[in-house]
Amino acid sequence: MDETFDPRLPSIEHLRERARQRVPRFAFEYLEGGCHAEVNLRRNTDEIRELRLRPWYLRNYAGADLTTELFGEAYAAPFGVAPIGLQGLLWPRATEILAKAAHHHRLPFILSTVATASIETVAELTEGRAWFQLYHPVEDSLRDQLLDRAAAAGLKVLVILADTPTFGYRPKEIRNGLAIPPRMTLRNLLQMATRPAWALGQLSVGAPEFATLKPYIPEGLDMKHLGLFMNRTFSGRLDPARIAALRARWQGKLVVKGVVTEEDAETAVNIGADGIIVSNHGGRQLDNGESTIRPLTRLAESFGNRLAVMMDSGMRSGPDIGNALASGAKFTFLGRSFMYGVCALGERGGDHTMTMLKRQLRQLMEQIGCARVADFPEHLVSGKEQFFPSDRQKN
Repeated sequence: MDETFDPRLPSIEHLRERARQRVPRFAFEYLEGGCHAEVNLRRNTDEIRELRLRPWYLRNYAGADLTTELFGEAYAAPFGVAPIGLQGLLWPRATEILAKAAHHHRLPFILSTVATASIETVAELTEGRAWFQLYHPVEDSLRDQLLDRAAAAGLKVLVILADTPTFGYRPKEIRNGLAIPPRMTLRNLLQMATRPAWALGQLSVGAPEFATLKPYIPEGLDMKHLGLFMNRTFSGRLDPARIAALRARWQGKLVVKGVVTEEDAETAVNIGADGIIVSNHGGRQLDNGESTIRPLTRLAESFGNRLAVMMDSGMRSGPDIGNALASGAKFTFLGRSFMYGVCALGERGGDHTMTMLKRQLRQLMEQIGCARVADFPEHLVSGKEQFFPSDRQKN
């Protein structure tokens, strides 16, 4: 048994429950909440799990190889860590824990602009192999400074966010005071007092802050004015001109995250993007949109030979990852799953979760006789009824 794996917590569901017991409610609900009625949050995972794979039991089989090449880098498995803002609020030094674990496991880690560790810190922990996800600033000068810092730190992949043109309407965050501008309530303070490991950890490292943005934030802002500053400083809406300007300045690989339509995928191709991540922001932005697995199947078929088509949102296990790969994803990213691991196990959480997911995916590949990650689509049971049983008409 791998020493990084804790057999008491053998699934994301177990990690989630343990995390819920260790993190204040307001922080836990920030992690796992969606927008509006959270319909698309649930749909993401439900529809991934409606897919079926076909096993081959009577063929020669030499074993499973999880290695996946992406943008010239050989990764140990076809999944990585999706960008999450305010990770340090969820667990002290969570950003550093996951970046370090991802580097150890040879997996990509995407750093959010609003994470709680800086570009430079994460670049050092990953030897420059992390990716950087940019929230687009209103001012070109700030955009250029962030890009220059990422390039100087040795990062090779820039991810630009397309699916947050507005702040998502998330009732749990509004009720808990984590909207823009944020506020701390007496109820939140009482919740913190009942989670001593979390509270002591926060005291030891200091209050979480937007580490990458710290040089640009005026000193002495209270929470309200910090929120207003962030609202004024960033504009989530992309357009072809903005993407083209990023493409012209960034010399590394460029990925557009949040693409779910053929029209947007075509725009990304025409502007010179190297990849897209099919995503609905984990169900945190649009409640009455599609689950990610549905547009993935279309976009992978239409654009898979023109750029790298990847996916995030909804995956909570190795079989979930396998279904996404079988549907045409070249690579996948998970966010909440890794944060559940860190919140449940602290410093050991990243290693445990990555070891667990690799083990689950390898078992799936060996069970169905899939030798390489690229072979997953050959195992997908074809036909619309088999894809999405919920579409069947009841007689």
